[in-house]
Amino acid sequence: MSPDPASGDPIDYGRFDRGRGEDLNYWTLDPTLRFEARRVYPADEFEWAEEHLEAFGDAVAGPIAENAEEIDREGIGLDTYDRDGEVANRVRYPAGIEETERITYEEFGLTHDAFHAPPGREEPTSLLHPLTMQALLSFNDAGFVCPASMTVGAALVLERFDDGTNAETFRRLTSRDHDEHIEGAMFLTEKQGGSDVGANEVRAEPRADGAYELHGEKWFCSNVDAEGALALARTPDAPDGTAGLSLFVVPHTDADGEPNDLVVRRLKDKLGTIAVPTGEIVFEGATARLVGEEERGFRYMTEMLNYERLTNAMGAVGLVGRALLEAKIHAANREAFGETIQSFPLMRRDLVEMTVDYEAAAAFSYEAARQYLERNEAGDDSDAYRLMRLLVPVAKYKTARMAVETASYAMEVLGGNGYVRGFTTERLLRDAQVLPIWEGTSNVLSLDVLRVLGKEAAHEALIPHVRDLLDVEHPFVGSVAADVEERFAELQEALMTLATEDEDYAQYHAKRLADLLFDVVTAAVLVSEAEWAIEAEGDGRKALVAEAFVRSRFGDDTAYGVTSGDRSGMERFDAVARYASVDPESLVEAAPADD
Repeated sequence: MSPDPASGDPIDYGRFDRGRGEDLNYWTLDPTLRFEARRVYPADEFEWAEEHLEAFGDAVAGPIAENAEEIDREGIGLDTYDRDGEVANRVRYPAGIEETERITYEEFGLTHDAFHAPPGREEPTSLLHPLTMQALLSFNDAGFVCPASMTVGAALVLERFDDGTNAETFRRLTSRDHDEHIEGAMFLTEKQGGSDVGANEVRAEPRADGAYELHGEKWFCSNVDAEGALALARTPDAPDGTAGLSLFVVPHTDADGEPNDLVVRRLKDKLGTIAVPTGEIVFEGATARLVGEEERGFRYMTEMLNYERLTNAMGAVGLVGRALLEAKIHAANREAFGETIQSFPLMRRDLVEMTVDYEAAAAFSYEAARQYLERNEAGDDSDAYRLMRLLVPVAKYKTARMAVETASYAMEVLGGNGYVRGFTTERLLRDAQVLPIWEGTSNVLSLDVLRVLGKEAAHEALIPHVRDLLDVEHPFVGSVAADVEERFAELQEALMTLATEDEDYAQYHAKRLADLLFDVVTAAVLVSEAEWAIEAEGDGRKALVAEAFVRSRFGDDTAYGVTSGDRSGMERFDAVARYASVDPESLVEAAPADD
């Protein structure tokens, strides 16, 4: 068990020799994750969840971490045919995957508790609980987070849209009994379509018994042997485009355990996320069951897609947290020229900047999650819905890129060892690289932002929301908020510009708009958090984080800051990188550093 840093003293990362093991707990050792969860969880739920998350943080740092190393080392195999040449579609897993599944699904109920009351509660948790668990899981195995997340996502779709046809699938997706539990998947991508889902060609032929038979090929099928997979297909005489797609449950095997009428042609030889088998499937009359109504499949699937994009962001947050932990532990232990390398000014600056980026990624992702939860209560005709639709794609886009960059630099901090298998950072980088690709690339997501602004008028919810976040009273926090106001005005001007320009111009600038939106909203959230931390906890540390983030994004960049006189990364190293508490009075006494 790692020490609880709630005392306010700087965390001594030198106590650890690596970022996993029995002496570590990812929950108690991560004030960033704990702060954000406490801010966004429903209050009564967090009281129940905190003990649960602490126990899960222990398990992820212990047996799940050991299993992740084994799975990545040994890999997953496929037997498409048995010795007699009959289709088998058998995926071969390392032994450790079963223990990880039992811990995650049975002991801690990741795919159960948001749908059925867990022990100690009279009602299910919010979806924030599995999202936070998935962030913790990503400290060690972003690959396994994929099937866990898709299981929740598939259950979510069936709960909201199925007419009872697939009740048994829903029951097993959400079961806490490992022997009954099945996993979900989302089979969208076809070779000719890619991100253009409307070009999909897989056919669904109705049968007399009410089921359907699928014919055609899916090109990227993550969790390829899932028994609760959802797939889009086109029924006879359905219109072209996404309007003609229907959604089906396609089990991997039939009721007798024999292969469904499909062939898993091969597994992809991927760079990372080894824990989830990704393959190509050819449907040859595979039995499938319709979800809801025909030709409404794309709408149903977007419900799952919103959750998966949010999961991708939360997974990126967890991966950044682990990469940063490895860098901090190494910097606290590695000696050069008679001192630990965390003593040197440049390394201190690096670790402070990485910590601020981590805080930013977590703050924005949890804000997107908060709007996602509020939308579930308020419905689709609400500001929460418009904010959710705007913030979720931005969260997925930005945190994915941040995960790649942080994992890469953490590898550099470790030096040559960081590039070697067994030292974690090389695996983190391999796993991180898929995050910008899963659930929509950066370009696809940025174009989605344009659609939401145009179709949903999301800016009408965004502008007052940011104003509310920037409405603070503490003098130091207010000075930071004032620095954000100028860029907030620029964001509003940018929104008006793209609303009046032609479509090509808007698309050309879409990604930069998403960047600006992320920076302004993140700054506003951090400002609001800083005010809350001072009032509720008497701690000014978050105010220093907010100021550092605003300086990094909006500060005067004359001579790249070399002539600015800034020494904040050295002077505030313990507060920012090691989470030492800060007396709010000291913020009032010291004016913000010059840009």
